[in-house]
Amino acid sequence: MARSHLSPPLLTLTGIAKSFGGTRALVSATLQLHSGSITALVGENGAGKSTLVKILTGVYQPEAGTITLDGHPIRIRSPRHALHLGLSVIHQEAVVFDELTVAENIFVTARPRRFGVIDWRRMRKESARLLARLGCNVEPTAPLKMLSVAQKHVVQVARALSHDSRIVIMDEPTAALSHHEAEALLKIAQELKREGRAILFISHKFDEVFQVADRYAVFRDGLTVEGGLLRDTTVDALVTAMVGRSVGEQYPKSPIPLGAEVLRVEHLSRRDEYADISFDLRRGEILGVYGLIGAGRSELVQSLFGVTRADAGRIVLQQETVSPKHPAEAIDLQIAYVPEDRQHQGAILEFSIAENLTLASLLKLSRWGWLSGRRTEEVAAQWAGRLHVKCASLKQPLSQLSGGNQQKVVLAKWLMTTPSVLIVDEPTKGIDVGSKAAVHQVLIELVGQGLAVILVSSDLPEVLGLSDRVLVMRRGRIVGLLDRSQLEAESVLRLATAA
Repeated sequence: MARSHLSPPLLTLTGIAKSFGGTRALVSATLQLHSGSITALVGENGAGKSTLVKILTGVYQPEAGTITLDGHPIRIRSPRHALHLGLSVIHQEAVVFDELTVAENIFVTARPRRFGVIDWRRMRKESARLLARLGCNVEPTAPLKMLSVAQKHVVQVARALSHDSRIVIMDEPTAALSHHEAEALLKIAQELKREGRAILFISHKFDEVFQVADRYAVFRDGLTVEGGLLRDTTVDALVTAMVGRSVGEQYPKSPIPLGAEVLRVEHLSRRDEYADISFDLRRGEILGVYGLIGAGRSELVQSLFGVTRADAGRIVLQQETVSPKHPAEAIDLQIAYVPEDRQHQGAILEFSIAENLTLASLLKLSRWGWLSGRRTEEVAAQWAGRLHVKCASLKQPLSQLSGGNQQKVVLAKWLMTTPSVLIVDEPTKGIDVGSKAAVHQVLIELVGQGLAVILVSSDLPEVLGLSDRVLVMRRGRIVGLLDRSQLEAESVLRLATAA
């Protein structure tokens, strides 16, 4: 519950502005953080949230505006200076080092020392304590490369907690976490609040926002457009403030007649990942695949795309048995895959937006072996507009876009290949409500044209709202295949959790 009387703000930002070339990322951002309070920062992707975080952590310097800490003006010169001032951040994407151990990752910026030498015993002990606090039973001496994506994210959380900071920024902290891990992290946020720390909580998940936050601020187009006590607003009001308009039906999918079978999977198995998987997929269908982290969803669809190979079973595509040995073969078979990890598997961040958009369609855009620059620009502009990618120019490096806009570029890249089967793995992870609606609408239009879609998502409302059928997985096996008439949140969750 929000406090009725707050102490003076610990950190205040007033009129913060920042531009990149012709793009004004922040126009006039204002924000206050109070000790012993959690402030939620919400806004669409491209609203300026990520830029603000980088200013607070010393990565960027503002062009205008003031930052005060304890009532005194400050300039945050670098990330190390931010840590010295008592600001730490838990990022949306886990920033970790695979070749180091868990303990070394947690204390990578400040290793404990004794008599001038690294105190390895203390480092392992402190790491174990922090991991236990997060409900994670990973060994501090384990190589990080052996951990799952979710476990790596927990390690990053432990790193932020190790600094004992007065101000903790949580930037989409639960995006890669299971429900259990997310709940544990939200409890940690509340504990940090009780300890008197100021928390900036950035999330697109409104249930989490209303669960933990006291106050809120809404960013739109680089401006702070609204703020106040969270108890005085509603989800609908926040959404309207974020997008500048009322968002209606979030999942406007209507039943359409399904066509012929496109894909059939028979008793597919891969050791230690999934076993005895069988289903079919038809033209015009969205088949949802739901399960908790570790259920084997991503591992299954990666085998369909040739990233890995099944040990047993059969894949039948367009009435012919296929066995793609690598993604190039899958692409030739008109299978496309939008991966969950956009930064490492889905895109080349140093390439321009246009280059990323057209990367999988170069042969189609070429004539007699020559790539048509004009045609490339036209097609890239068309798809960037269709998915409402916010950018100053298609020549910008993809790394300069927000996470949500990067995801839309990856999705558009594969849609350009005109596949017959499109596999999307967490396609709207970390994307705001307005961007989600754009992605959903594209998927709906495509299945209306006969495309067959496999939708892997941990967003249960998304799965229920878009899918014609839902395949529920648990521990690598199918535990339910439900028609749309059977789709209820409670029944799907019960199957996924064995509750």
